Amino acid sequence: MRVSALHTYPIKGCRRVDHQRATVEPWGLAGDRRWMIINPDGSEVTQREVARLALLRAVPVGGGLELSFPDSAPLLVEQPVPDPVTHSTLWTKPYPATAAGPSADALLSKELGRDVRLVWMDDPASRRPVPPEYALPTDRVSYADGFPLLLANSASLARLNDWIAESGSDEGPLPMARFRPNVVVDGAAAFAEDGWLGYRLRIGAVEFRAAKACGRCVVTTTDQETGVRGREPLRTLARYRNVDQRLLFGTNLIPDTLGEIRLGDPVEVLDRFGDPV
Repeated sequence: MRVSALHTYPIKGCRRVDHQRATVEPWGLAGDRRWMIINPDGSEVTQREVARLALLRAVPVGGGLELSFPDSAPLLVEQPVPDPVTHSTLWTKPYPATAAGPSADALLSKELGRDVRLVWMDDPASRRPVPPEYALPTDRVSYADGFPLLLANSASLARLNDWIAESGSDEGPLPMARFRPNVVVDGAAAFAEDGWLGYRLRIGAVEFRAAKACGRCVVTTTDQETGVRGREPLRTLARYRNVDQRLLFGTNLIPDTLGEIRLGDPVEVLDRFGDPV
C-alpha cells in the first residue's frame, strides 16, 4: 500500500488543499482545520448547514490565509495575535478561540448569506481532547469533527461506485473529494480498513492508531466543486455499510509519532509489537 493523496482543509468545511508532503502534528496534519466559521452565538458553521462552504478556497499564506469564492477578489487574512477570548463551540462544547477580524467576517457573511465570524485555534495543545473512549488523555484534535486524521482507501471508493452504478443511480461515479480525507491509500483491498481498527499503521516513518471507523453525514452528498447536493453516497452506504445506524466509510487515525508523510510513502499495518501484520 502507498499514499496516493494528501489533503488539508484550513477552515473547517472549506475546499481541500492538495499536498505533496505534510507534517504530522499531535492534533493532525499541519494547518488542517485550525480555523472555523461560527455563528454569533459561537456555534459552528459547517457544510452540514451551508453547502456553499464547499466553494470557499482558503490557501495558506505565511501563518494566515488567502480567502476567496468563485468570482470574488481574494482577501488576505493574517494570522492573528493569540487572544483566546472569543466564545466558540463545537458539538455544543465550548472552546476559547482567537477572532480573525472584521474583514474576514464581512467577506464570509456576504458570501454565505448569514452573519458569521471566523476564528482561529491558537493553541491546539490545550483545546480539544479526542473522544476519550477511543483515545489517550493526552490526545488532541483541531476543529476536525473528532479525530486528528481521516484515512480513505481508493479501492473502497471503487467498490462503492460499483454499487451506485448497479443501483441505476445517475449520480455516480463519485470522486474521493466527497469524503474529505486527509490521507488516501492505494494498493489495499476494498474495505480492508475495516480490519485495521485497533491496530497501528506506519505511513512512511510516522505511526498512527486506527481508532474508529468514520460514520458519514450529509456533507458527502455535496458536490465539492459546485456545492450542489444529491442523495449519494448515503443512499448506497445505507444499503451496504450500515453498522449500528452508522454509514461507514474511512478510518479515523490518531498520531503516535510525529514527522513528515509524503505521496508515495509505504503504508503498513502493525501489530502491538510494531511488526508488520
